[in-house]
Amino acid sequence: MKYIQDFSTYIGIKTGLDTKILFAIMLTIITLLVIKIIKICLRNILSPLEPRKAFSVYQKINIVLTIIDLFIIFIIWNRFLDNIITIISFVSAALTLALRDFVYNFFAGIYIKVKKPFAVEDRIEVDEIKGDVVSINALSFEVLEVGNDLNAGQSTGLIVNIPNSVALTSPLKNYEKNFKYIWSEIMVRSKIGVNIEETKKILLDIVNSNEVVKRIPRKMESEIEDISLDYRIYYNKLDPIIYCRVVETHVEFYIRYLVHPKKTRYVEDDIWSKILEAHKEGKIILDDGK
Repeated sequence: MKYIQDFSTYIGIKTGLDTKILFAIMLTIITLLVIKIIKICLRNILSPLEPRKAFSVYQKINIVLTIIDLFIIFIIWNRFLDNIITIISFVSAALTLALRDFVYNFFAGIYIKVKKPFAVEDRIEVDEIKGDVVSINALSFEVLEVGNDLNAGQSTGLIVNIPNSVALTSPLKNYEKNFKYIWSEIMVRSKIGVNIEETKKILLDIVNSNEVVKRIPRKMESEIEDISLDYRIYYNKLDPIIYCRVVETHVEFYIRYLVHPKKTRYVEDDIWSKILEAHKEGKIILDDGK
């Protein structure tokens, strides 16, 4: 500490700046450097752990380190606090406008942490951006973008940074909060005159043969029971079902089933492969448009 004080005095004499302020600035820089080094060491220590566990531990310790950092800096600058408040009072009008978004995002971040409308790894959609949440910070959160329905919600590889305030000002869809499954549909077009009941039976056997789909109804039923006191949500049927309707010159069959949003493409690929195989074997008649 004495060396820092002596160095501050030396710089103050050479530059004519206030020695006490220089001393506070140097202590602040050293504090920031020490915290940064601790974080780097922490990353190296946690790197051998399983990624999900390492991420969770690092985020929690990072919050503690940030609080300690701010507390130390407050102590360092405490003696200048009265002067700082006096200065701020003269420029507060300008700062209010400049810092409005900063403050709004900060308190929105507190809301996200406390209320938890979404968490890391949840798939959400907000402000026409859909993706998996990969990090939540004090001022913003980041999502790994997924594509539209044409690519069944697979990652585009882009990370989108979204201000926390968007979570309060825009409608937010959470595909995994409380229960982790959504309803998905596949439309299969057949010809007029097809055996309706037989086609429904074959399609139902196909969708129920998927290992992912057939386990979900029991899980979904359990999850609905868990949230029954918080949300008025109920379904008459959780098992896959087939609907049909006549449209002009063909019949459309709709396969409706529950699926995890991150497994939509895998399940759809499996179902379509089996449908095409059944068509090849003559079990299902598909409409070729002729």
